[in-house]
Amino acid sequence: MAEGRNVQWVEVAEGQDGQRIDNFLRTRLKGAPKSLIYRIVRKGEVRVNKKRVKVDYRLVVGDLVRIPPLRLAPEEAVREVSDNLRNLLAGSVLVEGPDWLVVNKPSGLAVHGGSGVKIGLIEALRQVREDLDFLELVHRLDRDTSGCLLLAKTRPALLALNDALKQHQMQKQYLALVAGRWPVRRDYVSARLERFEAGNGERRVRVDPQGKVSRTRFAVREAFVGATLVEAEPVTGRTHQIRVHAAHAGHPLLGDDKYGSREGQRLAERLGLSRLFLHAVSLTFPEPTSGRPVHIKAPLGDELNAALARARQQV
Repeated sequence: MAEGRNVQWVEVAEGQDGQRIDNFLRTRLKGAPKSLIYRIVRKGEVRVNKKRVKVDYRLVVGDLVRIPPLRLAPEEAVREVSDNLRNLLAGSVLVEGPDWLVVNKPSGLAVHGGSGVKIGLIEALRQVREDLDFLELVHRLDRDTSGCLLLAKTRPALLALNDALKQHQMQKQYLALVAGRWPVRRDYVSARLERFEAGNGERRVRVDPQGKVSRTRFAVREAFVGATLVEAEPVTGRTHQIRVHAAHAGHPLLGDDKYGSREGQRLAERLGLSRLFLHAVSLTFPEPTSGRPVHIKAPLGDELNAALARARQQV
């Protein structure tokens, strides 16, 4: 194989041991979409120890990775982060540890690009934090949900935090404003959830007896005229779980354009709410190295606080 001037040969370091080759390349080839990375691996342009590999190959310390130069067509490239988004994300970091960080994710920003989204939070943060060789999401939040989002800065930290998530050692609390008066005694919703595609190709979730077991704890925090502020804690981690469980209980979230009600939409308009009222208010997890519990809170944004202030004035 003839080598060009811009071909890179990168030796795999200890912190990258066990990482998939596609994820390794995403951090090295900033701006390259997943489809392009898969293509150059399949075509053999990427090699490990001078041999072809598959996209799910896991790297070993000391592996020598050949990374070809890329010329991205405008329609392929991940959008470069704007100055406004750069400043927003730089100011959104709540707490940062030696191998992890927690951001207060803005509403309206997808956690990753794809399906028409040119840039997501993870792609943007990788551009903003050029000092980091590794940055991966530990979990996800819906595009319209704000609040605590945990990311790992090293592969060992990612593995440890993923294990904590699987072992239910991570607690997430959300604040949601729902339509109607949530019954104080209703502190639990258990309903199986199934994912499906709506007629327009949009991803949705519905309650279905054949779906996956899903449970959410709810607690009333404040009652208003026509609405209730509840704290929600997902016991399981299904897509759109809190939103669908609340709607299933007869109290859809305000500002929810997928699972909301007309009554809830009218109330949201009266409260000046133009976004989903769902905020990941707190996150507790074991610190990857020491195991000590870390508890982090994310303050409500101005629009959500303003909506609550208006709700308190309703008579």
